[in-house]
Parts: sequence; structure tokens; C-alpha cells
Amino acid sequence: MWSYYGSKTKLVDLYPPPKTDKIIEPFCGSAKYSLKYWDKQVLLIDKYSVIVDLWRWLQKQTRNEILDLPNMEKGDDLRLLDLPKEAKYLIGFCINRGSIAPKNIASGFNNWNQDKIRIADNVFKIKHWEVIKGSYEDLLNENATWFIDPPYEFGGEHYKESTANIDFGKLGNWCKSRKGQVIVCENTKAQWLDFKPMKDFFGAYSTTAEAIWSNIPTNYDNVQQTLF
Repeated sequence: MWSYYGSKTKLVDLYPPPKTDKIIEPFCGSAKYSLKYWDKQVLLIDKYSVIVDLWRWLQKQTRNEILDLPNMEKGDDLRLLDLPKEAKYLIGFCINRGSIAPKNIASGFNNWNQDKIRIADNVFKIKHWEVIKGSYEDLLNENATWFIDPPYEFGGEHYKESTANIDFGKLGNWCKSRKGQVIVCENTKAQWLDFKPMKDFFGAYSTTAEAIWSNIPTNYDNVQQTLF
């Protein structure tokens, strides 16, 4: 719903659709997959308290309350505004797009004045979701579509809850043990599951190959495409 480092905005349409009535997103972040299939039962979990607090706050907001949040222009300082901390989290992510944490000063890479209209129009979708703070290990093993998008083994060190806190061998075994449909996101540098190349992604500074592992066959088992 907001801009976030590593979010799947450009990739979410490429993942297999859910085969169950419930979606569970460990390492939920901005939960692009759940937003695409928002009318399912949704359970989000994240260790980063800012993410959890922001989702819970958004669930309580109306469309008009989001629209009433102030506009931000380049150079504006959030610290000068009398707003709830969660509102500052939301705006702070959007005024510096692709950030790992909310920022205070609006950059030129700021689309908040348009973002808030889109967020306001979509906030009704998340009212029924369950959002909890914790680790993926806290989750019960239930039949669901598990969309697992952890900090990547190579490149995920920028997150507040970074790869330094993840035992990828353990995480891989956990993913394979889930009931239902399992979709795991990574890039092709990772070895902790048998990841299949999905798309080449051309960024501003480098090219990476997004990859997928699933316990159900996908279109990417033998095919690699290009994303421009």
C-alpha cells in the first residue's frame, strides 16, 4: 500500500494466484501479494514494529481521514507536523520511495500527494485482515497460501530486521514443511532452496534475477523472461 524497499510492486502479477482461501505473509512488509488478493482471509506477521503499527493504524482509518493528511512538497519536514506517529510512518515511507524506514524530509522522489489518494481508495480492503508482530517461527502450520518474502540472503542486510538474524537453512526447512501452497521469493544468488529464475530486473545500478520456489509447479520451472 506504501512504497517500501524490496516490495513486489513490479512483480506481484507474476506470482501464482492463491489456491486456498487464506493467505499468510511472514516478513509481510507492504504486503503487495495480499493486497492483490485482498478479499481472501489474510494474516500478516512482521518483526519490525513500525510495519505492524502502521498496518494496524491503517485498518482503523477511513477514506476521508487518509485524504485529510497534509500534502508534502520537496524539503518539507514531517517533524514539524502534529500527527500520530503512524501517520508519520506512512508519509515518511512515501516521501522517500523505496526506503527501508520512514524518513522525515521529503525528497524529490516523492509521490505522496498522489499516493494518499490511492491509499484512501484502497484502505477498505484491509479491515478484515489479522496483523501480528513476531517471527515466522511463531506461526501455526495451517493449510494456506504462504507467500514468503524474507530479506534476501544477498542484499537483505539493509532491512531493520536483516539477514544477520536469519538462519536460511532453518528457514528453508520451515518453508518446505508448510501445509498448502508455498511461494518463496528470492534472487538467483540464493542457495537455501532450489530457486528457479523468474525475471531479470533492470534497476538503476544493477541487474538482478528474481527467483521463485514453490511446492507446486509454476510457469517458471523451465522459463526465464525479461522485465523492463
